[in-house]
Parts: sequence; C-alpha cells; structure tokens
Amino acid sequence: MSLLSSVAIFLGATLVAVPLFKKFKLGAILGYLIAGVVIGPSVFNLVSDPYTILHFAELGVVLLLFVIGLELEPATLWRMRNQIVFIGGSQLLISAAAIGLFCHYVVGINFAASLVIGLGLALSSTAFAIQLMNEQRILHTLPGQKGFSILLMQDVAVIPILLLVAALGSAQTESAPAWYISVGAVVGVLLVGRFLVNPLLRVVARYGSSEVMTAAALFIVLVTGMAMDQVGLSMGMGAFIAGILLADSSFKHQLETEIEPFKGLLLGLFFIAIGMNLDLQLLFNEPVFIVSMSILLVIVKAAIIFSILRVSKERSTDSMRIAIMLSQGGEFAFVVMTLALSNTVLDASIAGQVNLIVGLSMALTSPAVIVYSLFFNTKNCPAVYDSFTDTSEPKVIIAGFGRFGQITGRILAANSIPFTAMDKDAEHIEFVRQFGNKVYFGDATRIDLLKKAGIESARVLLVAIDNAEEITELVKLVQHEYPKVKIVARARNRMHAIELSKLGVSYFVREIFDSALSASKEVLKAYGYTQGQADGMATIFSEHDNKMLDRVIKENLGLNDMIKKTKQGREELQQLFEEDKQD
Repeated sequence: MSLLSSVAIFLGATLVAVPLFKKFKLGAILGYLIAGVVIGPSVFNLVSDPYTILHFAELGVVLLLFVIGLELEPATLWRMRNQIVFIGGSQLLISAAAIGLFCHYVVGINFAASLVIGLGLALSSTAFAIQLMNEQRILHTLPGQKGFSILLMQDVAVIPILLLVAALGSAQTESAPAWYISVGAVVGVLLVGRFLVNPLLRVVARYGSSEVMTAAALFIVLVTGMAMDQVGLSMGMGAFIAGILLADSSFKHQLETEIEPFKGLLLGLFFIAIGMNLDLQLLFNEPVFIVSMSILLVIVKAAIIFSILRVSKERSTDSMRIAIMLSQGGEFAFVVMTLALSNTVLDASIAGQVNLIVGLSMALTSPAVIVYSLFFNTKNCPAVYDSFTDTSEPKVIIAGFGRFGQITGRILAANSIPFTAMDKDAEHIEFVRQFGNKVYFGDATRIDLLKKAGIESARVLLVAIDNAEEITELVKLVQHEYPKVKIVARARNRMHAIELSKLGVSYFVREIFDSALSASKEVLKAYGYTQGQADGMATIFSEHDNKMLDRVIKENLGLNDMIKKTKQGREELQQLFEEDKQD
C-alpha cells in the first residue's frame, strides 16, 4: 500500500470516529483508539506494519512534552507548589504502590514489571481529564485547580518514569552509556538552551517569516530530542527540557502556536497507531480478566484521589467528580508500555493487556461522569466556584508595544496592574522585557496567539499596533470571537477613526490629535497669547472637531458630503473664535 493511501485511510478514520465520539462526549482520544482498532490488523487490516507507524507517531508525544515544558513557568510551579507536591505527589505514589503491589502479589508479575505497570497506570490522561473538566466548567474552580495539580505532577513525573524504565531495560541489556555521558548531554542541552536558543529565535523573528519560525520550532524540538536519544535517554526528555528553558521566553506563545498543529496531528496518529497495535485477541481470550481489571483500575484510582481531596478539605461532591474524571489510565501509559516493551522490561502479552486496560478505562470514564452527574444532579450544586478567579493571567492585553502602547503599559505597571503585551519586533520586546514586563513575540491578529496570551480571560484590549489595516483586522476578530472584551483602539487618522466607530468601537484614540493640540498651545503662547487664551482656543477647536467627527459618524456621510461638512465646519469654527474674542 502506498504512503498516500495510508494517509487517506488515517484521515478518513479520524473524520468518522473522532466527531462521533466527541458528539457522545466520549472524548477524541477514545475515538482515535477505536479508529486504530478498526483499521488495524484486529479488524479490517487496512494498514500494514502498525509498529513502524507507532514508532514514527511517537514524535507526537515528543512535541506534547515540549509543549508541557513550555507551560511550566517557574512562577506557576511556585504558586501551585504545595498542591503539586502534596496532592499530586501523594496520588502518584499511593496509586503506583497500590497497583504495583497488586500486580506483584496478586497477579504474580515480577517486581520490575509490576513497578513499571504501577507507575504507568498511576498516570491519568491529561487531555481526557482537562476536556472533561472544561465540559463540566470546573477547571478554573478551586477543586478543578487541585485536579489540575494532580495532572501537572503526573506530567512532571513522566520524564523520571521514562528514565526509570530505560534504566531497568539497560540493567538487563547492559548497553547503557556511561552516566557521565548522559549528565553531559543534559548539561549541554541546558547551556545551549540558555545561551543560544533565544538569540537564534531573535534572528529568525527579525529576518525570517512565519514558515521559518515553524521550522525553527521543529528544529529545536528534534535536535534536543535526538541529542538525548543518542546518549541513551529519551527524545521526550530533551524536548521537555527545551520547553522548560523557553517557558519564560518572549517567544513562548509563538513557538507553542507553531508546534500545535504538528503536535495535534502526530498525537492523533499516535493514538491511532496504539489502537492498531491493541491485540483484541487478548480481550477475546480473557474478557473477564481484562474488563474486571479495567473496572478495578477506575475504582481504585477514583478512591485514592477522592480520599486525598477529602483530606485537603474539599467537599465530597467535588472530590468525587474530580476523582472520576482522573480515574482512567492515560496516554503516557501507552508510551511507558511501548518503552518497557522495547527495553524488554515487559513481554508483549503483558504490555498488550495493560494497553487494553487503559483503553477500556478511558471508555468507562465519560459514562461514569455522566451517570454521577445524573444521579447527584451536580449541575444544581451551589455555585461556590463563582468567587474563585484565576489570577495567573493578566486582565489587560496590549497588542502592539511600541511608543504608543508603552505609555499605557508604564501607567499600568506604576499602579501594579498586570498586563500582557504582544509585539512583532523581537529586539524591541526583549529590551522591554528587561524591565519586568510580560511581553510576548507574535502577531496579535492571529486568534491562536491571542488565546495563548489570555484573551479568553481578559477584560480590556488596547489595540496599539502601528498599522491601520492590522488594527481594523484585530478589532473585527475580537468583536466577533470575544464580544465581552472592551476594546480601546488606536486610530491612525480621522478616516480610520470613522472606520473604527462604524465597527462598533466605543473607545478610540487618534494618535496625534492630543499631541498636536499641545503643540498648538505652545505655538500660540510663543506668538504672544497667554496660557489661558491658548488653552481656551485649543479647547474650542477640540470640542468642535469632536462634534464634527460625531456628526460624520452618526449621519454615515460619504466622501463628497464629508468635504461639504468640513468646509461648513471651518466657517462654524471661525464664528466660534470670533465670538470668543468678543467675550
């Protein structure tokens, strides 16, 4: 079968399965898995060699780890440190211990394999759980934040778990590189990331294009991943470290946006490949064991998470909802099992059983949430969450941080009002960032970048871009997608102000109007008028000009009518000045 035929089959299976499963609130991941099962050797056998496809699709996991690293800003980790360490850490350790001991003493699996299975199944599906919490509108609540802390701890723990699996495999094969080579590789990645990556990105941003920035993002991920792979560590670890190093970079949003399409497609391919590699014959051979172990996994993890949240003084209802949403096995369990299999820590039959159990646990989670919500009517629970506000993202965004936007930024900073600024001038924002402002590189007219900058939680958007067309484009975009956000827009000239007003912008500032008025006062004073007389003349002109502008906007005049009104306005203005002199 040709490559194009395989791609067409993958896309077709995705188009059918994913929307169908999302419609029934079963999640996209489960849709990918079932699509893989259907087109794989267990059912229709439409695509050959699923293991090779799985190996290639692991790049999706590498990109996911890079994005996770980008999200782990030191400030965010420090703010959530207690929840991450105590709630997330206790969930991971207790779940891994319980599952591992069960596998060793009850099922009879050897200790190393039981340890790997316990750690792998202790991980929940970040994508699955966050989707459920978003659908239930509890992600940004206090209980939801504790659930997110558990997921964050699991994401951080993925790298040590993968290292442990690799070490267990190396201990058996005795082919691991010397420890100092691995340490040297990590130090090398840290040094390169610290001193070379940001200068490289600044050059790309200044002289390249959007496509070159995409190439740079993929280059950084692949090179760091390959460097780690060459010294016996995981590609994911290299990508994860690279992400953390760039978490505070001004290019963070841009990099994440450029990586996102590739991450999504390759992750989808990864889950399809996992589905293709699921051995349904194992399910047919031992249906009672596989199904009962899947149900037991969900019950055990839910009980552990529920108990931990109750100890942290969460209500029973909230604790149970979060516990159910995080009770499934996660996508990283597939990664752990794949690595364990390739390192001969597990044999193929056990890895296959674990993968089936994870897949079935995912299938059980969404129905469990739905049933729990129906029986306990959680939608009518007291809305104690309304008092919780997520302060991690500023409520003001300044799009364009040149001389115009900086004035507002300085005033906000002087009054301790946090803001996020965006600008396309890489050298400019790196300079401004030295003074402690949160400034990001990127084109504000891109909806994906706006989302990364926090537009969904913003109250005010100052559009201070130095381009009339881009200002208008951004205003239209935000008004359509986020109508509740208040827009203050920079108007390049009179005609642009009229255009913005017709678009519904209530607050616009003509960029040279006030400065020109100030200059006119100085000219009048130098000519011989007093300060009071100069101020009076400027006030008369300003009030008259604003009235004329309002009249043009309200009457929706064309160009010819506007010219007539302007001539008429000059006569009215002269009359006003004459009357002022007589007074």
